[in-house]
Amino acid sequence: MYGAAHSQRIIPANSTSQARDGFELVTGYGLILAALWTSGTTQRLLMIVAAAWIVLTTLVRQSAEEQFGLRPSGLRRSWWIVLSAVAVAALCIAISARAGTLHAPVNLKLHPSRVWGYAVWSFVQQFILQDYFFLRFRRLIANAHGAVAATAILFSLAHLPNPVLTIATLFWGAAACMLFLRYRDLYSLGAAHAILGLCIAFTVPDAVHHQMRVGLGYLTYHPHRSSQLSQPQPPNSVNASVGDR
Repeated sequence: MYGAAHSQRIIPANSTSQARDGFELVTGYGLILAALWTSGTTQRLLMIVAAAWIVLTTLVRQSAEEQFGLRPSGLRRSWWIVLSAVAVAALCIAISARAGTLHAPVNLKLHPSRVWGYAVWSFVQQFILQDYFFLRFRRLIANAHGAVAATAILFSLAHLPNPVLTIATLFWGAAACMLFLRYRDLYSLGAAHAILGLCIAFTVPDAVHHQMRVGLGYLTYHPHRSSQLSQPQPPNSVNASVGDR
């Protein structure tokens, strides 16, 4: 089913390695949730700790048997993913225009450069999703579908209580993991993530997705205050470059 993925054998983990994978999964996810459900200095500190933990533990666990998807040559086979995301976004924009919900997010009006920031953040999210969570679940769960489901569910739950992003990331998380199994390319997935995320920001009213916030930021969202911001603020969302910063 996964084509080329069968040639990239996952080495079964021994009990020590499984315990380590489990510990790293729980710790990494806990740090991410703690950052999403705090604010101010505490949140910034937790974000730094979470980023350092994820990067260091991922690099330490790198092995010759696993491909992290960082080779640009992978785009030669997976370029169609980006075009498909563009097509989906174009269709959603057309529907949104007819429905009267198409709009420019407030914070993108104030800071257009955030589009590029969100593109970078989309790639970072795919690195975390695939190279940190999915590869560990793939070693822990023999069935590939089980590893895909577990990763997608964690990704989705990290976007609570935002109803739009929780549902969208469940489906995208599963699709992205399956595509990663086949193509081992983060660049196409990061680009598709950015395109689809921006599509949501432009086509779904801010009142629904609260400027793409999740966690505590979603609950503390104040539309009138946000519309008056003229300076960047600390991120309160896993999609912070589109939402309030």
